[in-house]
Amino acid sequence: MTLLGQLLKNRKAGETHMAWLRPQLQGPEQLALTSREFGDGEALSLENCAKNIGGGDRSPHLAWTTPPDGTAQLLLVVEDIDVPLNKPAVHCLALIDPAAGPLDLGALNGRQPAAGVQALRSTIGRGYRGPGPIKGHGPHRYVFQLFALESPVDSAIAGARPRTLLSAVTAPVLGRARLTGVYER
Repeated sequence: MTLLGQLLKNRKAGETHMAWLRPQLQGPEQLALTSREFGDGEALSLENCAKNIGGGDRSPHLAWTTPPDGTAQLLLVVEDIDVPLNKPAVHCLALIDPAAGPLDLGALNGRQPAAGVQALRSTIGRGYRGPGPIKGHGPHRYVFQLFALESPVDSAIAGARPRTLLSAVTAPVLGRARLTGVYER
């Protein structure tokens, strides 16, 4: 696998198509997103990585500052912007009740999400799917993006593919934040 990673070294999705830059997801950066397990730009632990590389495939602890008044729902998007594809791979898509508070380790599990969390379909499956980049491809950035929405996402599109769902979000974004974790094999 190292050879494949080296061959694809210069191929990365990049930031151009990430959720953060979509016009309908623009809004004030009034929130702060943090984790007890990593700081912005720091390495994710193996516990947060995919099982096929020996990880625990458990979402990291996430906490945020109080959402702006009028927030009906939080939208969390986790994308690998260094995957060797045309667009970032969505590793997690979830709707969160603003009253839910911080998320503990593993709270974004697709089968048993924490109270107040609705784990949606990602590029890889339902719920959080940890990093498992190609060996030798270099460091991959996993961008955790949190959006405070003025109205909830229409339940009719909640089961849609990630790009379809993100395109269909029309609620004004009252606040947003992001946190980037890094992993390399």
